[in-house]
Amino acid sequence: MQLLIFILLAYLLGSIPFGLLVAKIWNVDIRRYGSGNIGATNVFRTLGALPGLIVFLLDFLKGTLAVQIGYWIGGNPFIILALGIAAILGHMYSIFLGFKGGKGAATGLGVLLGLTPDIFLISFLFACAVIVLTRYVSLATISTAILIVVLMKIFHKPVPYFWAAVIVGIFIFIRHFSNIQRLLQGKENKI
Repeated sequence: MQLLIFILLAYLLGSIPFGLLVAKIWNVDIRRYGSGNIGATNVFRTLGALPGLIVFLLDFLKGTLAVQIGYWIGGNPFIILALGIAAILGHMYSIFLGFKGGKGAATGLGVLLGLTPDIFLISFLFACAVIVLTRYVSLATISTAILIVVLMKIFHKPVPYFWAAVIVGIFIFIRHFSNIQRLLQGKENKI
């Protein structure tokens, strides 16, 4: 029962729509602008670098904090993964937004930092390089999700970490389906 409470708390933490809340400081309902998404990329494109960075950091911290809670309550790897995944799913399917939300990239990176700092660093640098070279955040997110799965194997991380990366990667692909279509059609927005 206690585990379910912590999973629910991690989900609720992930559900906090920081993109919407930060944009309101700028008197904007971010859902009505750009892609309509509440994530850092849409906030960045719509309101600029400072609000976009704030949203990225807050969404990132949701994932890191969820993992840290798992360490604080005993450090069982399955519990840590469950809390991290709950935070990511909360971000993607927020109870506060009618089970709509962001695409999970920043929160997922926050979880990754808490689990495997080495893979986080490589993945973060890779994502930044893809963004700088292509100016496509969606391409960086999708390709980084694949890279994380590969790195889990290369670095011989625990099997549950590998499967968690696969599951989160699938959710990221689902949330980026329209981005993938636009990338293939040459119609995806750049930053």
